[in-house]
Amino acid sequence: MVKRLISANASDISGFSTEELKQSIKASEGRTVLSENVVVHMPALVQDITNAEMASAFGADMILLNALDVIEPDIQGLYNEEYKGTGNAVQDLKHLVGRPIGVNLEPVDDKAKMAEVKLDISSGRKATKETFEQAKKLGFDFVCLTGNPATGVTNEHILEVVKIGKTHFDGLIIAGKMHGSGVDEPVVNLEAIKQFVEAGADIILVPAVGTVWGVSEDEVREAVQVAHRSGALVMSAIGTSQEGSDEATIREIAIKNKTLGVDIQHIGDAGYGGLAPVENIYAMSKAIRGQRHTVSRISRSINR
Repeated sequence: MVKRLISANASDISGFSTEELKQSIKASEGRTVLSENVVVHMPALVQDITNAEMASAFGADMILLNALDVIEPDIQGLYNEEYKGTGNAVQDLKHLVGRPIGVNLEPVDDKAKMAEVKLDISSGRKATKETFEQAKKLGFDFVCLTGNPATGVTNEHILEVVKIGKTHFDGLIIAGKMHGSGVDEPVVNLEAIKQFVEAGADIILVPAVGTVWGVSEDEVREAVQVAHRSGALVMSAIGTSQEGSDEATIREIAIKNKTLGVDIQHIGDAGYGGLAPVENIYAMSKAIRGQRHTVSRISRSINR
């Protein structure tokens, strides 16, 4: 048996195997909060504290780093005159927050038919054999295979890189779309979800209901059922800048998607300095698990 993630200490988390981490999320029964942070911007609230540390302080159980180049990793706000660390930015951040940490790798499809002007990103941010190997070397607990706006990520190419990831990375693999990524195709595709799971994806990513134009509760509910039947978990994502909405909107989204059976609730990075407003992270946490578990998470010492 393994401790559920919402009650786990840093020492428990650091000792989890990949399968134990997945089980700890499942055991938390839909009450896990993941905060996505942009690492290339200097934190806006407090410059010598990382976005990941602030997100953790307001209730995040998991941290996802966005816009990180795994070949040349740089996390703004991590190092300063007082803290030099070891030189491995990912391990140093894990030491400071005591949470599972993952990275976005983007399955950019060069053949994709774009609905908007395509954004060019560095090779260290794309999902390839080399970046999976580097993510493993850096010590990431999970990789999220999805696309930022206008990057040209397709479901077809996500499937291809899930297979690559299962060979070259030993952490959890999250796969799916939180929005269109600039490509004109269905964001929730049940056949693609089945293929992702068959290829080895541990967690399926879907848009949170209420965030993507036209995505219905029925679609997300069915996606959850398909994934769960095959042993995969599901993460709903607020990836449309609505993470910067008012607290009431965040609470409504959170309760609605918990009702649909998702295992992890993601809150995006659209806020000052690449972090959702901290009060919205707290509001999501309190909405899906109440004050007791929220206070438990934010109060646990990283030295436990």
